[in-house]
Amino acid sequence: MAQRTEVKDKEQQGTPEEQKKTIRIAFQGERGAFGDEASQAFFGLGGKGYHAGTEPEPVAHRTFADVFRAVAACDVDYGLVPVENSQAGSINDTYDLLRQHDLFVIGETSHPVNHCLLCLPGQSLKDIRRVISHPQALAQSDDYLQRLGVDIVATYDTAGSAKMVREEQLEGVAAVASIGAAKLYGLEVLAHGIQTIKDNYTRFIALGRTPAPHSGSPAKTMLVIATAHQPGSLYRCLGMLADQKINLLKLESRPSRQRPWEYVFYLDIEGHRDELAVRRALADLAGHTLFCKVLGSFDRNM
Repeated sequence: MAQRTEVKDKEQQGTPEEQKKTIRIAFQGERGAFGDEASQAFFGLGGKGYHAGTEPEPVAHRTFADVFRAVAACDVDYGLVPVENSQAGSINDTYDLLRQHDLFVIGETSHPVNHCLLCLPGQSLKDIRRVISHPQALAQSDDYLQRLGVDIVATYDTAGSAKMVREEQLEGVAAVASIGAAKLYGLEVLAHGIQTIKDNYTRFIALGRTPAPHSGSPAKTMLVIATAHQPGSLYRCLGMLADQKINLLKLESRPSRQRPWEYVFYLDIEGHRDELAVRRALADLAGHTLFCKVLGSFDRNM
């Protein structure tokens, strides 16, 4: 009997080739969220293709912290989280989590964010008394929503709001979410493209447990540094990049959480950590900062 059970278990698991056909990608939100769409675009057969011949299996998580924990614990193969929106700016929770976890940023993608107003079939715009969605989606659609004159209620997710409308049969309630969420949850679209700024994009970063290989293509490196709390400390650090003719793409500050009013700095720079100029700059920074951590080097897509 034991032998039969073992054979059956192996048959259920499939061959190694069959098991490799799917990679699990953690994202924040419910199925149909923009993170879900971005993960399939980035890791899908027509996307970045970190595993040739594989298909992504998006795995929903409630918070950004849950995504980081899932990748770190090997519950999934990769994660995808938003780090910046072209309208709302940086997503601070992601930056803080990058410093807390020993994961690598292995890629990035810019995903269009087109917000729609979704409701139960048979409802019309005049029936809507309340609109629900993630706070950022509500803020990005503020002009349109204010003109509606409805109650606005924040929830934890865009697609999660659409799912709530459907599962709880919420009449008089609309969700701000994607067209994909409308299809997934069987909702009608009352309005398309309701975001205030029409060219609305979110930059997502991919997370892995090992660094991305250097492909030879133009690259970007993300790092975090802490400088001495003295005049000119950051200026000298930026000068080290200029000395190596490295272009600074982005600079972001966040509270250090060690002492009040002290900060750490997140930098995006051109080049890969394996390139000579970047290696020299990182060595100089290591000698003139309280700490310097490379978060990842990867192909530059934007």
